[in-house]
This record gives sequence, C-alpha cells and structure tokens, in this order.
Amino acid sequence: MKKLLSTIAFMLLIGTCGAQAQDRKLNAYAIGFYNVENLFDTQHDEGKNDYEYLPDGRNKWTEMKYQHKLRNMSRVLSEMGTDKLPYGCAAIGVAEVENARCMEDLCNQEPLKARNYQFCHVEGPDQRGVDCALIYNPAQFTVRNVKLVPYIYKEEEDIQKGRATRGFLVVSGTLADEHVTIVVCHLPSRGATSYYRELGGEQLRVVKDSLQKDDPNVKLFIMGDMNDDPKDRSMSVSLGARRDMKDVEEGGLYNPWWKIHDSGTGTLTYQNAWNLFDQIILSRNLLDMEGTKQYSTLTFFQPQIFRRDYLFQQEGKYKGNTLRTHAGGVWLDGYSDHLPTLVYLVKAVGK
Repeated sequence: MKKLLSTIAFMLLIGTCGAQAQDRKLNAYAIGFYNVENLFDTQHDEGKNDYEYLPDGRNKWTEMKYQHKLRNMSRVLSEMGTDKLPYGCAAIGVAEVENARCMEDLCNQEPLKARNYQFCHVEGPDQRGVDCALIYNPAQFTVRNVKLVPYIYKEEEDIQKGRATRGFLVVSGTLADEHVTIVVCHLPSRGATSYYRELGGEQLRVVKDSLQKDDPNVKLFIMGDMNDDPKDRSMSVSLGARRDMKDVEEGGLYNPWWKIHDSGTGTLTYQNAWNLFDQIILSRNLLDMEGTKQYSTLTFFQPQIFRRDYLFQQEGKYKGNTLRTHAGGVWLDGYSDHLPTLVYLVKAVGK
C-alpha cells in the first residue's frame, strides 16, 4: 500500500509540474548507478590480483559469503526506483564486479530474474580484476551496441610500468523510443593523485564529444564512481559538468549532484564527512532548459540518493555509516561502502 501511495503521489507531482503538457499522459523512467563494492566470485581469474577474494585468501571468501553478497546486491538493485515506480529502474550501471559470471549470477537472483534483467559487460584490464557493467530491463531499454573504451595513461612512467585500470563501458540503446547512450565508469581511486582522475575526466569528455558527433540528438548519461566530488576538477573542469542548468552550453553537461553535495549529504563517508562520488551526469538535451515542462522528449525530472535503513549500521561505534561487506577484517554480511544514486525521467505521450 505504501509503495502504491508513493507511486500515485509521484504521478500527481508530475501532473502538477506538467500542467502545460496539454493533458497528455506522462510516462516515467529511472536510470541508476551503484558501486557494489567487490562483487567477486570464489575462483581465481588468470592474470588478476583477486587472491584476497578466494576461500583461502585474506577475506576467506567462501561460496556462502558469495551467495550472501549476491542476495544483498540483488535486493538493493531491485528496489532502486521503486519509491516512485513499481517496476524499478530501466537500467543501472554497476562498478566493482569481477567478471561476466558474477553478472550472470547476479541477474539470476530472484528479485532481478523476476523482471528479466539482462546485463552488458566487457572484460577489462584492471589489475585487481574489477570492471563496470550495466544491468537493464529489456522491456524498457533495448541495447544496440556495447563497447569498452580504454582509460589511457599519458605519463611515460605509467606506460613503462604497464599500469591498467577500468575503462569506460559505453552502451547505446533505445529508451522511450529515443537514442540513449549510457557511459559507466570507475575513475582511479584516491590512492592516486587528482591528476589521474582529471585525465579520466578529459577522456570522458572525448567520449562524449565522439558520441555527440555521431548523433547530435543522442541522450547521454555519464555515470560512475568518480572518486571525486562534483565540484572537483575532474568533474567541473576536465569533464565540464555544470552546477546550474542555466550554465550548460549547447552540447554540454549538467551535474545534478553538485547542489545536493553542497547541502551536506552524499553517498559515502570519510572522517565523518559526506562525499558524493556516485554521480549520474546528463547531456543538455535531457533538460527542460526553457522551463516549459512540455516533456515532449525524454526529460530529466529529479535525482535521488537511494536510502534504506538496512544500508546503514544501526548501532556501535560506526552507527550511521554505510554497512559494508567487510570492516576491520570482519565479515559484516553488509552491502557496500557506497549508496546508490538514480535519476527520474519523464516523457509525454499521446494527445
């Protein structure tokens, strides 16, 4: 009943905001992102440093723990978007998955299998073996093309050492009868200097420009664990994602999470302060720039940080922090150190 009421309330809100949409029906959609924090299977992948996630490794990663992790992740992914839409997200980008087997096992979990979620994944070069992937509901999102664009190091020292990290997963498809492309990424960690994330932001801009050159009308979602906040240089300068809609130039990008982070909240905590690394950045043609609320094409409506009580520690020294799989070497049977994010979209149909 609560879910039904919240869905009705959301549709009423859309109806109020879209009073100028000439009484046309409005369809709503959700697109999400979640860093699932080390979704590893229990088998060694040749050439990958996955030893801590083996049964005899540091984390004693057994089949039982793996199955619990799958169950926990599927619960979150299946509930994302259901605060407002009973059918959940059309597509969700994920970070820190080891391989296609993990994605297959994840999509075979009952909450996701019930909606026939499928996945896109390309094995990448990351030394730990973690990749980005996309799950999607084929009833809402139709996949056209999938490719992995590599992250390219420029410093001679990095090239000589043969360093490799996650690339940019680019998935093009159709949502609401429109060409949509989702770019899922996981920029270098804060164990590296900001230079490497700024380099990632520059490369994401090149990917964006290439996609827009191929189709100027493509609706773009650039999402991922950026390992930086919206105001940091990698996002605000290198990628060029703007804080305010009015400042988004033609072909530019809007970052709806900047103001949210400025308000004092985020998706993960460090030293009792919120960071907001988990961002979904939007191309200008997804915005209601004129404020007419006609929604004649797929249009951004609002962002959301997905929160559930079960995603947080409820007691003890770390009460209020995200409930992780491991902490201090102890298996907590939790979820992730990150909270998921999503954006809601609307489009008017009919007359």
